[in-house]
Amino acid sequence: MAINVQGLQGQWNQLKGEVKKKWGQLTDDDLRWSNGNIDQLIGRIQERTGEKREAIEKFFDHLTSEGASAFSSAVETVGHAAGHATNRLREGYSQVADSARDQYGNAREIVVRNPMQWVAAAFGIGFMAGMIAGYTSSHSHHHQPPPRRFF
Repeated sequence: MAINVQGLQGQWNQLKGEVKKKWGQLTDDDLRWSNGNIDQLIGRIQERTGEKREAIEKFFDHLTSEGASAFSSAVETVGHAAGHATNRLREGYSQVADSARDQYGNAREIVVRNPMQWVAAAFGIGFMAGMIAGYTSSHSHHHQPPPRRFF
């Protein structure tokens, strides 16, 4: 029987508890994983428990396949959640875009109905902005020393 050594090694800290549940007499030293050598680990378990190698391998295979299916299930759940979140974002974006389109249409209609008022308002806003900019730039020059002349 072929054990998924990489799967076992990658999940060993979680799986070690399951091994201790099955064979309660094993200690942390018995379950020490050294240099990825599965044969040494199985040998120690055989010595301490009297269990046959095939039974230990079958148990390890079961643990790794169970862990892999749990992982696959978790990945699938995350995928569904991400898809759901993406759909909700699309719906939200669509609603915002529709609302912005409606508001733009309303504003355009108001401007078309009263163009002179909006031109006057835009002119007034531009004029005030120019006055403020001129005022701040003229005040900022009074506080600065005159430029040096070298010629």
